[in-house]
Amino acid sequence: MSSPISNIRPTPDQVLVDIVDYVLNYQIKSELAYETARNCLIDTLGCGLEALEYPACKKLMGPIVPGTVVPNGAKVPGTQFQLDPVQAAFNIGAMIRWLDFNDTWLAAEWGHPSDNLGGILATADWLSRNAVAMGKAPLLMRDVLTGLIKAHEIQGCIALENSFNKVGLDHVVLVKVASTAVVSQMLGLTRDETINAVSLAWVDGQSLRTYRHAPNTGSRKSWAAGDATSRAVRLALIAKTGEMGYPSVLSAKTWGFYDVLFKGQPFKFQRPYGSYVMENVLFKISFPAEFHSQTAVECAMDLHRELKKAGKSDADIKHITIRTHEACIRIIDKKGPLNNPADRDHCIQYMVAIPVIFGRLTAGDYEDSVASDPRIDALRSKIECVEDPAFTQDYHNPEKRSIANALTVEFNDGSKLAEIVCEYPIGHKRRRKDGIPLLEEKFRTNLARQFPAKQQERILTVSLNQKALEAMPVHEYVDMYVI
Repeated sequence: MSSPISNIRPTPDQVLVDIVDYVLNYQIKSELAYETARNCLIDTLGCGLEALEYPACKKLMGPIVPGTVVPNGAKVPGTQFQLDPVQAAFNIGAMIRWLDFNDTWLAAEWGHPSDNLGGILATADWLSRNAVAMGKAPLLMRDVLTGLIKAHEIQGCIALENSFNKVGLDHVVLVKVASTAVVSQMLGLTRDETINAVSLAWVDGQSLRTYRHAPNTGSRKSWAAGDATSRAVRLALIAKTGEMGYPSVLSAKTWGFYDVLFKGQPFKFQRPYGSYVMENVLFKISFPAEFHSQTAVECAMDLHRELKKAGKSDADIKHITIRTHEACIRIIDKKGPLNNPADRDHCIQYMVAIPVIFGRLTAGDYEDSVASDPRIDALRSKIECVEDPAFTQDYHNPEKRSIANALTVEFNDGSKLAEIVCEYPIGHKRRRKDGIPLLEEKFRTNLARQFPAKQQERILTVSLNQKALEAMPVHEYVDMYVI
């Protein structure tokens, strides 16, 4: 006979305890982390403002029930909506992720830690408006930056050694977990309540990656993080009522996360939680392209210039070889028909073909009006990816964290161009000096999409000043983004 399963309530899994103790007790002392968090904030909000120009995104904005009014609710930047914090988190999360054009973290698992801003900003804004209504002090934008740093760290450190994509799960599970932890702290949950909340995030249903891959690639990948960060706010609010948690949610035999969803393997950790992830996060500055292709797109832009110098065009190309890393091949090496913008912005052949032909890559280049140009598919068919094990090794090296790609072009007449190599994209930590001025210019451009000049200037004056931003009440900062 088998032994009966013990019904003694276990102590919480150490993974839960470590997350919660970090969120509640760790003091961020890194000036670099706060400065990078400010840049992350403005880039993320700017990307959301650009996304509002796309009807497919804009149709998702607003309350669940049209006409719902929430006194002292959280406001959605770039709109006139004032919503409950759960739905506001979804709105903000969807708009900032829609175009896949802000920060990225690459490791055993990849993802976008800025996705957590949806839950963090909505909760902080809602809490601030209610505090002021009761004559209390609001939260400050420094609190939002602290929340961003900690959410980045939780998501990024778990991702370093643990691949959720290899078991078919989407990386937004980490958004849900990180947002739940940080939002719980903002809501004033006790340590036990916060552990309960984080356990609820792990026990929750988790998203499949199928909407990111052929043959099902689709637009859910653009709102999945909004769904995850809003669910985090909901779970934190549930835990605040005193609802129980599940202490061995990860490790429970048969029924826990490890056995059900992670092939029985416990999580591995490379480093303790601190501020490493925010300090090393990658920014998408020049191109709205899946990050494993960023250096390939930079190479393709160089190739376009070389073709012009040589008096040649894409019609003269016989073959392009992309020397790349394993993760790139696994995620975005894609042949065959591309059915929609979500399909195209995760196809490296498409993202290389556009700049080679046109000398640009914008969000609009994924739309049907551009994709219908027959030259694009003709060139795509000539592009081949080949893994370079050295590139893969440097991709995983914590001292390098490169995202290298190299392009070699062979022409119809048999001639070749010298290989074009790019190891670190413009948004990499190693290129911050070059990248940040461009990031700020990108923010200016995105503000101009939605706001008149005077409003743009008010936002810029605060947003580009570290001390001024950190000292500003959250609701006052968000109010500057109301149309």
